Amino acid sequence: MRPETPKSPRPLLLLVDDDPQIRQLLSEVGTREGFEVVEAADGAGALEMLHRRHMDLVLLDLHMPRVNGLDVLRAVRAGGTSSQIALMSGAASVEDAVEAIKLGASEYLSKPLDLPRVRGLMAAMRQQFEDRISVLDSDAALAERLEVCGMIGRSPAMRELFSVINRLAPHARTVLVTGETGTGKELVARALHQLGPRSARKLLTVNCSAVVETLFESELFGHVRGAFTGATADKSGVFEAAHGGTVFLDEAGELPAGAQAKLLRTLENGELQRVGSVELKRVDVRVIAATNRRLDAEIAAGRFRSDLYYRLNVVEIAVPPLRERAEDIPYLTAAFVRRFAREFGKPITGLTETAEERLGRWTWPGNVRELRNVIERACLLCEGHLLTEGDLARSLIDRPSGPIAIDDEPAGPPPSAEAVAAALDTTGGNKSLAARRLGISRRALYRLIDKYQGSLEVS
Repeated sequence: MRPETPKSPRPLLLLVDDDPQIRQLLSEVGTREGFEVVEAADGAGALEMLHRRHMDLVLLDLHMPRVNGLDVLRAVRAGGTSSQIALMSGAASVEDAVEAIKLGASEYLSKPLDLPRVRGLMAAMRQQFEDRISVLDSDAALAERLEVCGMIGRSPAMRELFSVINRLAPHARTVLVTGETGTGKELVARALHQLGPRSARKLLTVNCSAVVETLFESELFGHVRGAFTGATADKSGVFEAAHGGTVFLDEAGELPAGAQAKLLRTLENGELQRVGSVELKRVDVRVIAATNRRLDAEIAAGRFRSDLYYRLNVVEIAVPPLRERAEDIPYLTAAFVRRFAREFGKPITGLTETAEERLGRWTWPGNVRELRNVIERACLLCEGHLLTEGDLARSLIDRPSGPIAIDDEPAGPPPSAEAVAAALDTTGGNKSLAARRLGISRRALYRLIDKYQGSLEVS
């Protein structure tokens, strides 16, 4: 049964007040203003809801039993949520207002409530929500345009990778693809096959680390009946089956010694010999080998033949690790979110700002595969329309992410005053979105605004 098409998300409003009449009034106003409304009768209930879901706007009563509004605000800010929070009070005081603003409240509303002001606040928050959804949709659409044979990237490293693939695909018969686990080496192999002259023929994959060593030669080159116990009939191997097409040897550093010698002969002469046979067979295949090992070190240790290495390494394609192309993370994330939201039938459109910052601080030892798994798990757990830092934390808390450097200056020259002004203009002055477009942290953007003060012209 196919999942239902996710509904278009609405901004989520949390009403927190121990007065049910106030909640009913604000619920009616919020619904008319286009919000999905949820309610909590006390601070403890509010914290439980905020822990489970991202709220775009929270209207929070200051004076409640046990856990008051300031306590909720402190806990929320300590958790790093990016929800907009407005405090409400029937006994307003300057001290409370100052404390609320210090803790990050966006508004301080006095009771009885000024409903036109409340509607104005809701309209502003709804516009921010729509602006953010527009940016997230733009990232997802751009990710689709950036995709090349399942790979996504606009960083210089990925543009160079795509260029190399396009240049080699029509001509190279033997290619070595190197890179860390999870970088997408198999996608590179598939791209070389799909963009080459053999795309209409078979692409067969052999995971060299998963084949039993005693059966390896039979798997690659086939065997004849009676060649060994259990060989009850003649069997062709992968190379014969892929004649005219491509063989992809994944984790080629795991090849056993006997298979290495036979593979070398096949690469050099286009001939193979089934196990137990004296007959030579001609095959025409393109061979793409991939490894996450340093084969020069394997050669030095006596585990890999140097002559086979040089034959495989006619052309080498090195796939960059994700940490070296961090600017691609938003587009990869957008593509994965769209994919899994559709797969799970959930109205998830992207991530909160704090969740994005968490992804940006992670070192991604498992590369793109790890990012995909993190987003898939977070989408399964998510109960709202945006993935929160809490949704991600279950996957990213198991090991340290390395030094946190969200306040570091960006590598290379900083964005110009014109670039900063343009980013602020296109995002309607939203500094978080502008910083994201510029590829810098919000703190770095604030420093640039101070630096360029007087020269910024935002329409």
